[in-house]
Amino acid sequence: MTSERDNLFARPLGAVADFVFDAAVVSVFPDMIKRSVPGYETIIAMTGTLAEKYVQPGTRVYDLGSSLGASTLAIARNTRDRAKTLVAVDNSPAMIQQSAKMLDTLGHGEDIAGGAIELVCADVLQVPIVGASMAVLNFTLQFIPPQQRAGLISAIYRGLEPGGILVLSEKLRIADPHLDQLMIELHHNFKRANGYSELEISQKRTSLENVLVPETLAQHKERLLAAGFGSVDLWFQCFNFASLIAIK
Repeated sequence: MTSERDNLFARPLGAVADFVFDAAVVSVFPDMIKRSVPGYETIIAMTGTLAEKYVQPGTRVYDLGSSLGASTLAIARNTRDRAKTLVAVDNSPAMIQQSAKMLDTLGHGEDIAGGAIELVCADVLQVPIVGASMAVLNFTLQFIPPQQRAGLISAIYRGLEPGGILVLSEKLRIADPHLDQLMIELHHNFKRANGYSELEISQKRTSLENVLVPETLAQHKERLLAAGFGSVDLWFQCFNFASLIAIK
């Protein structure tokens, strides 16, 4: 979809409010995430490739924290040959509304996916996970209060069929403080190279400070194993952004 250029933090804001996925963010989201998250397009593409291997006919696939549906569409396009139900969940009405418009433009449901696409405006913590062969948390868990993360991962595990997978992509906190600072600096250099100013980088970081709470790779692996996943590993990392696969 076309996107406006992200300039939400380009002028001094005084008191910087906590980040929210409102209509202003939705209007620039594709540009924002492309210029802010190293490896994002690779993660989305490979989410589709993993779906091609693991999604089973007659099952459900959950994109939890679906934003504008990039992961949903990647999955849909790679699994047209089998009937299933894609469930895209986001708690932002603006995101769901824009996703619906996009699907209407592309041709809804079976024209794209070989099965139904359901858009659900809800808290991912409140959505039952049932009969799933795949679930995706692409940069979603980091916005959920830490004390509620284990419950969500366990609910996903219970809702997956044997052999089902979870794709979990997150911004990481690196355990070694020196390396953590290095990765933060490399990420900021990535944003500078993509046209963000020092003011934009600083204000965006302040906006996210109380909203996005990163954890270490070890914490993520431990939580996934504790939930019951038999195979867990890192399959992608660029700076402090990473994606894991967990198999039931």
